Amino acid sequence: MRQDIPLSNVQLELLNLFTRSLSEEDLKEIKRLITAYLAEKLSRMADEVWDEKGWTKEDMDEFLKKHLRTPYQA
Repeated sequence: MRQDIPLSNVQLELLNLFTRSLSEEDLKEIKRLITAYLAEKLSRMADEVWDEKGWTKEDMDEFLKKHLRTPYQA
């Protein structure tokens, strides 16, 4: 790990919170909670964009039909 990159506020907070060892079960549960939190946050952000754009179910159906990937050059 590079020494010149400072820890983020989240990393520092987690280090302070977990000064003792955790069981694998507790560690998995904490990871699950963090993942659930981030997924919910992402969902809220997507909902905000959806509302700002005024998209409808019909728009979603059109999005699903579109091929938006960049073709690869052989």
